[in-house]
Amino acid sequence: MLPIIQAAGWPIWPLIIASIISLAIIGWHLWTFNLIAPEDLLSQVQQWVKQGAMTPEKVAQLEKHSYLGQIFAAGLRNTKSSREVMQEEIEETGRRIAHEIEQPRLKYGLSFLVSLNTLGTIASVSPLLGLFGTVIGMVEIFGALRPSGGSPAELAHGISVALYNTAMGLIVAIPSMIFYRYFRARAEALVLEMEQQAIKLVQIVHGERK
Repeated sequence: MLPIIQAAGWPIWPLIIASIISLAIIGWHLWTFNLIAPEDLLSQVQQWVKQGAMTPEKVAQLEKHSYLGQIFAAGLRNTKSSREVMQEEIEETGRRIAHEIEQPRLKYGLSFLVSLNTLGTIASVSPLLGLFGTVIGMVEIFGALRPSGGSPAELAHGISVALYNTAMGLIVAIPSMIFYRYFRARAEALVLEMEQQAIKLVQIVHGERK
């Protein structure tokens, strides 16, 4: 790997940094998507509601449990209100969670390191960074051409810079774009699924579903 980096020259370093950030974002979201909506949470909350054991402490516990728990808690805090009010609270919480899934909150202003917007930016900018490296390589190639003849080593280095950076830009951009589209679609599907589960809970609270 080191010989390739040396052959590609200094323009490869922004692409290496972009690839590391991209891998970190992909890994983060692959891990956290499994924690967003636990499958058994709705049945557990149903039992609490049917048993009349839904206390403010359990609602607070739900809110800290997961994103799905936050949506349930938003509805359960308004059990004495009408069905419409509960659904409005659920939908508002769902919109907030959709934003947090795409841009999670991290300390010290590091949210951009796991943001889907950052992944989309990397997917868009990486080919341009590769093109920039290509231009640098072409400049070195033309700089090596002299009336007395060109240096084969300088020409080879310029060609390496041009080709390696072009390839690296595509290698970073293609997976980043694929995962960006995948995560965006999955986030929308998860938010919709969570809202549907919360509506089922509303119907149980109001006696419309057993």
